[in-house]
Amino acid sequence: MNPAKVNSFALPIILTIANLMSSLLIRRIKTLVQAETTPRSIAKGADMAVLPVISNAFLLIEDGKIAAFGPMEGCPDRADRVIDADGKMVFPSWCDSHTHIVFAASREEEFVDRVKGLSYEEIARRGGGILNSARRLQQSSEDDLFESALERLHEVIGYGTGAIEIKSGYGLSLESELKMLRVIRRLKAVSPIPIKATFLGAHAVPAEYKERRNEYIDLIINQMLPAVAAENLAEYCDVFCDRGFYTVEETDRILKAAKTYGLKAKIHANELDYSGGVQVGVANGAISVDHLEYTGDAEIAALQGSDTLPTLLPSCAFFLGIPFGPARKMIDAGLPVVLATDYNPGSSPSGRMSFVVSLACIKMNMLPEEAVNAATLNGARAMELEADYGTIAVGKVANVFISKPIPSLAYLPYSFGSNLVDAVVLQGRVWTPPGNKKS
Repeated sequence: MNPAKVNSFALPIILTIANLMSSLLIRRIKTLVQAETTPRSIAKGADMAVLPVISNAFLLIEDGKIAAFGPMEGCPDRADRVIDADGKMVFPSWCDSHTHIVFAASREEEFVDRVKGLSYEEIARRGGGILNSARRLQQSSEDDLFESALERLHEVIGYGTGAIEIKSGYGLSLESELKMLRVIRRLKAVSPIPIKATFLGAHAVPAEYKERRNEYIDLIINQMLPAVAAENLAEYCDVFCDRGFYTVEETDRILKAAKTYGLKAKIHANELDYSGGVQVGVANGAISVDHLEYTGDAEIAALQGSDTLPTLLPSCAFFLGIPFGPARKMIDAGLPVVLATDYNPGSSPSGRMSFVVSLACIKMNMLPEEAVNAATLNGARAMELEADYGTIAVGKVANVFISKPIPSLAYLPYSFGSNLVDAVVLQGRVWTPPGNKKS
């Protein structure tokens, strides 16, 4: 059971009409990764190191769904389209459960400030950070935001991502939060991959509410949440529960209000300190608590008694120079770790899941098998998509990517800077970058 590796990097992707085949056969696959005959809903603890694979395999896709797979001895004779994957591996697409890809502009000037020695919090106190993105977004049109976010969506699809969550949170006003969520709705309408939307009005406290933060929380609860629910703009509600942002009590109040509107809880927690965010997330039945750079025994104990998923964002820790989440300790405690990119302009300007997998191994001592489980099956579970995405199983949606020829699974995190995606298949169709005439 020595799986192989894949990295993603294929550029933006768009369906070509010529590829609308009813069946696709991928044959002579060196290693078919996450091939499940008995589908799992999650991988946790020691089971995260178990990655089911088949060597010298085939994968048959019919009408966008996985129809059959197995050793080449049982390979079908024909299909509408056949791909020979000799020497290559096939993976289920990455499931990225934490992103902020709707934003108006990059923040490289803050990157330079950090190089000069300023911390993330110091930059935020000077009006940078989230408030900087909010100012720029408020001045941007919905069309401009949509076009730039669509480019980023295509970019991450090219990196192998086949399901994604997108948050608001750079609006920080009723009008602009709704604008962001409407952009996400537009993305859903044209996206070849599933998108989950999260309302994050409590991402920061706007400058004009600095001395009257309770009024802003009232605005979230009494105006934003009803408007989000009325337009059915989000599945989840998130709060940045951390030092300098929202307190445990404020977070609890917002999440309880969100629940009355049918929005499930997610949490930004413990990025900057032991904030209590994990515990309040668990108490509110959060689907996931994300970041967790500061996680101790109390946080792990709270997670052990819950269905809440710990989601680690190692590219954020890498970019900001803050501690990496204790993945090894979490896994050894029996928890189901999730990996996601946190793609955003301020603390993780990359949506490349393969790099996240590399960082998980290099900086958090996760085994390659554990990291792949965290970035596929567990990522799907963090978006409540595990029934259809995250592994290769009969009946699941056929979102996969084919690697270039690679020697082993371990080569994926090892070769962290290489472009190893040869082809992306979404709903059983081969996709190509926008403007690419390749059939």
